[in-house]
Amino acid sequence: MEQSIENKLIKGDKAFSEWRKVPFEEKQKLIAKAAGILKNNAERFGTIITQEMNKPISESIAEVEKCALMMNYYADAENMLKPEKVDSEFSYSEVHYVPKGVILGVMPWNFPFWQVLRFAIPAILAGNTVVLKHASICFGSGNAIEEVLLEAGFPEGIFQNLEVGHKAVKEILEHPVVKGVSLTGSGKAGGEVASIAGLNIKKSLLELGGSDAFIVFDDADLDEAAKAGVKSRLQNCGQTCTAAKRFIIDEKVENVFLPKFIEEYKKYVVGDPMNKETKITGMARPDLADDLEKQLKKALENGAEIIIPLERISAVEFKPGLIRVKKDNPILEEELFGPLGMVMIAKNDEEALQMANDIPFGLSNSVWTADKDRQLFFIENLESGTVNINRMTSSDPRFPFGGSKASGYGTELSLLALKEFVTAKTVVGN
Repeated sequence: MEQSIENKLIKGDKAFSEWRKVPFEEKQKLIAKAAGILKNNAERFGTIITQEMNKPISESIAEVEKCALMMNYYADAENMLKPEKVDSEFSYSEVHYVPKGVILGVMPWNFPFWQVLRFAIPAILAGNTVVLKHASICFGSGNAIEEVLLEAGFPEGIFQNLEVGHKAVKEILEHPVVKGVSLTGSGKAGGEVASIAGLNIKKSLLELGGSDAFIVFDDADLDEAAKAGVKSRLQNCGQTCTAAKRFIIDEKVENVFLPKFIEEYKKYVVGDPMNKETKITGMARPDLADDLEKQLKKALENGAEIIIPLERISAVEFKPGLIRVKKDNPILEEELFGPLGMVMIAKNDEEALQMANDIPFGLSNSVWTADKDRQLFFIENLESGTVNINRMTSSDPRFPFGGSKASGYGTELSLLALKEFVTAKTVVGN
């Protein structure tokens, strides 16, 4: 391990020994200051995001503003980590929540500020310190986040950005001062990191891929569903784990909904990422665009039909595409990370549910129907961490976020996230 990285890990551990003693309310004040800095400089930080990973500047600014909103939520949150009294016959009868120490964050490029801060803020508020291994194209975002927290008054060592490649993760996670890891990324990366954490008996939290279903029935508001569905599929150029990727349409409404959906789809025209009117830009890297083309070829070789062609117009830019697939197509075992959507037709509620659940992923699903009984049926039976009724997926600081099955485990956001990287210590006796 490079000495500079070793020094930062030791620095984080030393900072933890003092930070864990800082009152919850004092930590919240610093978080509120950092939120203000982000909000007041949203355009500057949004520009960094767009320059690094190419999303439309309007989306980048919105991402920074959402980070500030989330941080203010935690700045005002109830202290869930106070010692809890337990009724018993003992004089000492309590549960204490003890922070673990230095936590490693392994974060992706698609939401360079949001993914980092969504993990880091509750971990830090709980009394831990954080070291970040960001995506290699987003070191500028990682450094900017560190600078914001320092400017807000956080002591040095509470949050540190490590400019290292993915090969350094194993050695960092194995270091004795690192007590846990949170990863947002692919299933392959998640499995590798979870294996290292498991072998070293360290806590891991994984937020992995998804292939979310967007289910539309005949009693839905079809105009609103079409607009929300296209936005959910194509925002961030389709490079979102919670994007709607499979559009499961009730056969009774196929001929009405699909034309509306296609009309909305064609409104997304690739433009200049620095233009605030642009809705869609290119993908983050050429190799990611290559992967999407390979996935499209695989889908077509296994019976998929083209509804709107996916047309590559530069190294990273596409005219968004749409294909029709059947439930036996092996492409359904994969996540499409880019501007390509899949349409499936369901004969009834039971088949729609089967189509939604019969994949490895279980992150978030969206159901569009006015029928309360039908809503309850899908709420109870969809295998995902989130179920949205008549709305697209969008994470909210107030609600827990996490997946099931191959989409990962553990909770981000909400007050529950405060307990992810703490030890519940029982204190009992006379």
